[in-house]
Amino acid sequence: MSRQAASDAVGDLGWRYLLGTLRTAVPVATVGRAAEAVRIAVEACGADADGHLVADVRPGQAVLALQSVRAAAVTGRDAELAHRISAALGAAGLRTEPGRGEAPRSVQLVEIAIDALDIPAVRPFWKAVLGYADEAEADGQADAVVDPLGQGPAVWFQQMDAPRPQRNRIHFDVCVPHDEADARIAAALAAGGRLVSEDRAPAFTVLADAEGNEVCVTTWQGREG
Repeated sequence: MSRQAASDAVGDLGWRYLLGTLRTAVPVATVGRAAEAVRIAVEACGADADGHLVADVRPGQAVLALQSVRAAAVTGRDAELAHRISAALGAAGLRTEPGRGEAPRSVQLVEIAIDALDIPAVRPFWKAVLGYADEAEADGQADAVVDPLGQGPAVWFQQMDAPRPQRNRIHFDVCVPHDEADARIAAALAAGGRLVSEDRAPAFTVLADAEGNEVCVTTWQGREG
């Protein structure tokens, strides 16, 4: 599915499209209730659970993610599963939402970006030292490396054409729901940050802390495809 189609298909259900996944949070009172929410989601997915659903259980909420693992992308099947999960949870008195309201923050994904002159030379090091693996459908030369357990942030490599000693070479990308990016950027600026560039906003808005360390607040909007 295109980014726009994926977002439109599930947005009204409280799911958000983030970096090739659909994500939502289920607010609960106890960790036991969070586990129950995951059980309901698994049953709603049926035989597709193993190839599509990832869940994180914590006191206060369960976070659910859908992606067609073999394609490393969101497909129409994932959108269908999101509808089935939300309906099943609704029947149990639970709801799917991006995580606003009383939640500490919305659903999000964090990536680490490493600037490199020779990506094939540095990529194997980061793959090995982190215990990471190739992403599905990757060619293994310049693609991101990912945590096979889905716990740590993906690491991707940004091609440089010349050394840039005047700036940091590693930065964070914080992918947030498209309808919450402005608030996150405003909060960061109010907390002492500064705007470096919004030339590629809303896909990438570059901010920096008081000492010049950079971070990109990203969304699916404004990207090709």
